[in-house]
Amino acid sequence: MIGIIAAMNVEMDSLRSHMEHTDTEVISGIRFVRGTLDGRDVVTAVCGIGKVFAALCAQTMILRYQPQAIINTGVAGTLTDALSVGAIAVSSAVVQHDMDTSPLGDPPGLISGINKIELPADRLLAGQLSACAKVMGIKTATGVIASGDQFIASAERKAEIVSRFGAIACEMEGAAVGQTCYVNKVPFCVLRAISDSADGSSHMDYPAFVQMAAGQSVALLRRFLSC
Repeated sequence: MIGIIAAMNVEMDSLRSHMEHTDTEVISGIRFVRGTLDGRDVVTAVCGIGKVFAALCAQTMILRYQPQAIINTGVAGTLTDALSVGAIAVSSAVVQHDMDTSPLGDPPGLISGINKIELPADRLLAGQLSACAKVMGIKTATGVIASGDQFIASAERKAEIVSRFGAIACEMEGAAVGQTCYVNKVPFCVLRAISDSADGSSHMDYPAFVQMAAGQSVALLRRFLSC
């Protein structure tokens, strides 16, 4: 079984419309829909926006459904000119760009307790998703995806995240899903379609492109599941 987590309904509704033999269960206010999609057993959830909701959702999914792997899908802002709107970012690792205990002598981004900055995504899963994107003709890049409880709209803030973490995209949930999977020893990957540019115009691009970008993620996930 593959677990699929998205932050918003716009990132999940289309995917769920293709599911069959579904059962629904609500736990901690999150609706989990289990069924088959393109011949594969899946469980899906819309976690809500932000790291706390994402971690709560991932932990509940792991305990209740025991997925073999979890994919966090949706949209993100690009941090590189190599990824434009509609392209796909695949995680090699995730970081929390707003985790900062540096006044205590720690490097920025260090996650206390596990003493890591980067949490590695599953290489096989990331490779398969990237390969499917290439076959479909979708521009893709694999690299670090940065998460934080902030909508990053300024070019200056984006440049700071790139300088500090070498990230290729930023969003608000992937690293929380990744941390939850890491401590539970569940393979994971973050898959994000780019919904805005790197030039500080995120607040203008996002409403126009979010649905198109979400559609790219859905198409890629269905191709991956059907292989």
